[in-house]
Amino acid sequence: MDWKERRQMVRIAKLYHLENWTQTEIAKKVELSRPVISKILQKAKEIGIVEIYINDETLHTVKLENEIEKKYNLTEAIVASSGTHGAEVVKRRVGQAAASYVSKKIDSLNRIGISWGKSMHAFIDEFPARTGEHVHLVPLIGGMGSNDVYLHSNHLTFHLAQKLNTTSSYLHAPAMVETEDLKESLMQSRDISEVIEEGRTVDLAVVGVGIPSEKATMAEMGYFSPEDIQSLRAGKAIGDMNSQFYNKDGAEIVHTVNNRTIALTLDDLQQIPEVLAVTDGVEKVESLHAALKSGCIDVLVTDDDMAGRLLEQTF
Repeated sequence: MDWKERRQMVRIAKLYHLENWTQTEIAKKVELSRPVISKILQKAKEIGIVEIYINDETLHTVKLENEIEKKYNLTEAIVASSGTHGAEVVKRRVGQAAASYVSKKIDSLNRIGISWGKSMHAFIDEFPARTGEHVHLVPLIGGMGSNDVYLHSNHLTFHLAQKLNTTSSYLHAPAMVETEDLKESLMQSRDISEVIEEGRTVDLAVVGVGIPSEKATMAEMGYFSPEDIQSLRAGKAIGDMNSQFYNKDGAEIVHTVNNRTIALTLDDLQQIPEVLAVTDGVEKVESLHAALKSGCIDVLVTDDDMAGRLLEQTF
């Protein structure tokens, strides 16, 4: 390419990319055909005269989304930018991203199942008020108690029903009871068993991902004792979804905590057409990795710090 051809290429690229001329307008200006202009613009990119750079924080998150979708064979991954914000702001951003995802597809849903905890609270708190009378909401885990009521599944489900101006079921049971025998007895009640069965028939289940820790929602609400946490760790529990604990391979463990919880199991979640997991906080990265291996999760909403750890870390 001689200097005249290069000069013309730069001129055409400048008109197109910097001055927003159309290819037709440029063709008239330089007296060349439009297909020739298109080829010159393509050539300018190929030889490096034109380099396109997208200056936006979402470019980074889109790349993370694509890589996570491929790594874990997900239908979709949505990554919220955490920037330099604190944990509470990040949780709200993740909740907002989850709320936007569900709101956009609400017209295609008939039943939505809701778990419990801080991530679910952020998701529902950020959910926009809109019409959704055709949708029925179902708690996926027991939700009775006097501590931190705003985090209970029944409260969260009712709150979302108000925003959608629709109906919700009520699961008349706590998330966890004292003994396995008491759970079996409660499950004989039609009021409880029918809502659990309803949960198995939802089109979309929204769940959080947790860890066996003193900071876990169940521990903060008094369902866990320090001995329970030690026992779960000894039993190789690495995390939980819907308060059902699993090991590093994402398989539900055999443990009294699981057996005393009134909730849909991981096997139940696997049968639901779409499970949306909403979580943040890098301390949960191993738990989330195992949850993604379980095959339960179809769509993930998380923050970019967590997404980066999922891709960087060897488990």
